[in-house]
Amino acid sequence: MKAILTLIAVIFFGTLAMAQDISKEVKIETTTVGVELDITVQEEAQKETKVARLYRFRNSRVKKALSFRTKKNRSKLA
Repeated sequence: MKAILTLIAVIFFGTLAMAQDISKEVKIETTTVGVELDITVQEEAQKETKVARLYRFRNSRVKKALSFRTKKNRSKLA
């Protein structure tokens, strides 16, 4: 009985809360300001070019150094 009365009270207060018309539109005065874009582009010749090397073979030194394994990485047999 208590659960039914609680449910009815929650529904009643919920509908009362939704029925209130509180939304009042407030007019706000806006001001507009002009914006100037002053963009200058400076072109400079690139003198240095950096090259990234890709190694084709699996056993290259870089890949071998980056893919090291420790004893804790290995799987253990139960």
